[in-house]
Amino acid sequence: MKLMAKTRNIGISAHIDSGKTTLTERILFYCDMIHKIEDVRGGGDGAKMDHMELEKEKGITITSAATTVHWKGISGKGTTFAEGIDKDTRINIIDTPGHVDFTVEVERSLRVLDGAILVLCSVSGVQSQSITVDRQMKRYNVPRLSFLNKMDRMGANPFKGRDALIEKLGHNAVLMQLPIGAEDEFRGVVDLITKQAYYFDGDNGENVRMEECPAELVDQMEELRSEMIDKVAEFDDEIMEAYLEGNEPTEEQLHKCVKAGVNSLQLTPVFMGSAFKNKGVQPLMEAVARYLPSPLECAKPTAINDDNGEKIALEPDPEKPLVFMAFKITDEQFGQLTYIRIYQGRLNKGDTVYNTRTKKKVRIGRMVRMNSNDRDNIDEAHAGDIIAIVGMECASGDTFVGDDNLTNISCEGMHVPIPVIELSIACKDKNEQAKMSKGLSRFQREDPTFHVYTDEESGETRIAGMGELHLEIYVERLKREYGANVEVGAPQVNYRETIRSEANFDYTHKKQTGGSGQFGQVVGALKPLADESKDTEDQIFKFHNEIKGGSIPTEFIGACEKGFQDVMDKGPLAAFPLINCEVFLRDGKSHDVDSSDMAFRIAARQAMRQAVKAAQPVLLEPIMKVEVTTPDEYQGSVIGDLSSRRGMIQGSETDPNGEVIINAHVPLAEMFGYSSDLRSMSAGKATYTMEFAKYQDCPSNIQADVIKARQEKLANED
Repeated sequence: MKLMAKTRNIGISAHIDSGKTTLTERILFYCDMIHKIEDVRGGGDGAKMDHMELEKEKGITITSAATTVHWKGISGKGTTFAEGIDKDTRINIIDTPGHVDFTVEVERSLRVLDGAILVLCSVSGVQSQSITVDRQMKRYNVPRLSFLNKMDRMGANPFKGRDALIEKLGHNAVLMQLPIGAEDEFRGVVDLITKQAYYFDGDNGENVRMEECPAELVDQMEELRSEMIDKVAEFDDEIMEAYLEGNEPTEEQLHKCVKAGVNSLQLTPVFMGSAFKNKGVQPLMEAVARYLPSPLECAKPTAINDDNGEKIALEPDPEKPLVFMAFKITDEQFGQLTYIRIYQGRLNKGDTVYNTRTKKKVRIGRMVRMNSNDRDNIDEAHAGDIIAIVGMECASGDTFVGDDNLTNISCEGMHVPIPVIELSIACKDKNEQAKMSKGLSRFQREDPTFHVYTDEESGETRIAGMGELHLEIYVERLKREYGANVEVGAPQVNYRETIRSEANFDYTHKKQTGGSGQFGQVVGALKPLADESKDTEDQIFKFHNEIKGGSIPTEFIGACEKGFQDVMDKGPLAAFPLINCEVFLRDGKSHDVDSSDMAFRIAARQAMRQAVKAAQPVLLEPIMKVEVTTPDEYQGSVIGDLSSRRGMIQGSETDPNGEVIINAHVPLAEMFGYSSDLRSMSAGKATYTMEFAKYQDCPSNIQADVIKARQEKLANED
């Protein structure tokens, strides 16, 4: 329990290029895990946490990487170890990708973490992917601190960053520090709780010097400190009452209030610095150790009883029966590497555990504690740990238990976004085809958003994912890691179909053959689902059983539901999947001898087909949220080009560097090849990010073209 109280499981998440990996590199250095700092871009071996060759080449994080560090506190001239912090806090860190195409890496990391650092660029503030990451943190109720990075950049403004957290993300954000200088004059920070100034000396900022607050900043510091106390004192009634009576809280009381606010998810303390210039990282680590919860303090995770759907609270206790979840897998030279979070109990090398999904027992071989792609062998781990197991076969999201009484439970899953783009891939010879199949099988096990299937009509192998970069990375990995020289077809949009009106159905399936025949009648209505459910899941379908009086026997209701759902795979317009439909089964008839599961499934299938055609079916296209950052002189060209792509401009703003940030909603079908077009129209100076926003009705002319092209494709394949 004592070790668990000293453990923190945290993630570092942000918009692309906000400095997450650079920050993690500094944390590793200050915790003596590495002895030389490498940059994410340019020269050297690349950042420790970006260990894939593609990550080093492109200067982006593609897969989340895990590491364990020991924070022993700030040391340096004039410093003493802060009271209330364990002198050896073990921090398991997961550095996650910022690019939206790899958003599932963030999802699966946050699913198993107890806290997070939300990194913002102090120049750009809250950007599009910051909003997505924040939404993911809220989905899993993850307490967080915020770090305003790049304080050395021109236009850096911590007050703007704090205000953006409040206005754009709805956070109760409060500055915990005041910058000493700004932009190229940024020298350090003043802690608003202790009133001490922190300076970062040495070649890599490793020597922390503490002094009195500079005289010229005292008035501003006192004003901000008063604002901070007003906000944080709310989280302890006694302290708030004393404060209102004129008694200023002590340092320890303020720390207690901040921790209570963070753990209740009602407060976001804001820290600042420049990871690249080695400033402000150590106070952030002190805040992680002091404010973010240990496995003992965080909200208890839950598992689900697969038999009755009940939720079961898991206790972070090493003496309770073992429960752990595999949240990420990768294939390596010596077999599969499985990252796990242990929620309850103790795991030893050589133990036999039970996979509740496959219903098979697995023996635990080599266990390791990760440091990016390096690893240290361990013999034991317990509740609260994040470790990896070598050579254990399983899938991402599998639950394992060590007690025969828990074989019917599963840890709650994570939200998996739907793929919006697909393309065909093929190899010239059988040898390369086998290599490609092996690679695709591995990638599917690793990444729940990467789908592989064979087109029934054409026999083509097709891959689907979150964006062009997502699929481009996997195609490149097939070539490099498997030697499969794949040929890639043109990208295709994953359209969907839905209905816009209600339609009733009444269908009787009757077939008489020798012996018993087939009979089943279903009566009811088909309705469109409410709009707000469109963005959440693929192929949304709801079934309502409103049968009264047993007109259809209970044992056939399940067959009816399957029959209705069968039709969801192919809509009537262009054979794209149907989404957002709900069926109300209200009446029907059965026969004592001739009724069967098959008869009712066929009846429901035919009834659904008739109802869909009568319910005003429409084609839906994926709309992407596009954010373009461009120098001011290219603003007109960029907006004009987005409009020509059927884009709806949502707004624009100018950042302190004079660059314009344009937000738009654009159909995915119009965005192919956009990166090269944007480069040419802006002389390579503009950048963009894109993520799925929603499905929206196709304009009638586009719908007609898509249906025609689809019919021609299907006809040619026949």
